[in-house]
Amino acid sequence: MSTTNPITRVSVVSTGQVDIHPEHIKSSGTPVLWWAITSRRWTGYRPINVYVIEHRDGLVLFDTGQDRASVTDPGYFPQGGLAGMLFKRLARFDIAADQTLTAQLAKIGYDIKDVHTAVISHLHQDHIGGLPELRGVADIVLTHAELATLDEPKPELKGLLLNHIKLPGLRWAPVTLQPTTDPSLAPFTTAHDLFGDGSIVLLPSPGHTPGSISMLVRQPGTAPLLMVGDVTYDVHLLEAGHVPGVGSRRDNREVNRKITVLKQTYPNLVVLPAHDPGAAARLHAATTRATQTARR
Repeated sequence: MSTTNPITRVSVVSTGQVDIHPEHIKSSGTPVLWWAITSRRWTGYRPINVYVIEHRDGLVLFDTGQDRASVTDPGYFPQGGLAGMLFKRLARFDIAADQTLTAQLAKIGYDIKDVHTAVISHLHQDHIGGLPELRGVADIVLTHAELATLDEPKPELKGLLLNHIKLPGLRWAPVTLQPTTDPSLAPFTTAHDLFGDGSIVLLPSPGHTPGSISMLVRQPGTAPLLMVGDVTYDVHLLEAGHVPGVGSRRDNREVNRKITVLKQTYPNLVVLPAHDPGAAARLHAATTRATQTARR
């Protein structure tokens, strides 16, 4: 990794809030279909985070949030049948008019046209909502494995809304993570260096979905940041060894183990999930400490 810093700023915006079931964020061991139908409890609203990295080669997003059309368009979600029931039961959203991706970027000083690359952790609705705003603007990076899930039978039952993903004008740039022997990434053995300078590295995080990825952001003199999508919904649950109730429990546990080992290399690693209510404050604390240290 270069000793010069190609990253000038890391921020977070939120494209609204999502309310989900406790079994969603912490697996009870029961199948999704069962708890989605039977659960009557909700966690309370949680953020829908989009992480924004200003790199010298261009502005990078990690995830794109939820589309406001999901709360204004009655036909946004599947209607009727098992898929319609699941989308109705799994989550409920609160998204204001000024919480579109474009509006949220503008609030922190960026134009949507500034976006060079959008890295998608996985293709669930609350991570791809900004895709319509990025048509003809940015490269859309995800794994080949995640993209391939769109061609599997009944994608809606796996949380994939093809009519909001397969949009004309999107510049898809799927990647296959390559073997790496970099000891600073252990125990991860495959990775993708986004710009070739070691500052932004994609790491495999299969479990929540087959092709999920996390993104490690490293800057000299600053705590490394690990943006994990839905690997966990709260770092305290991750630290306690709990996994989400969606996806493969075995694979989710393996990803948790790898993150725990990675923290041995980076004891000050800041883990930033997509829906963790404490993530924005942890990111602010990490970037504030870095700024204060640089000024000394």
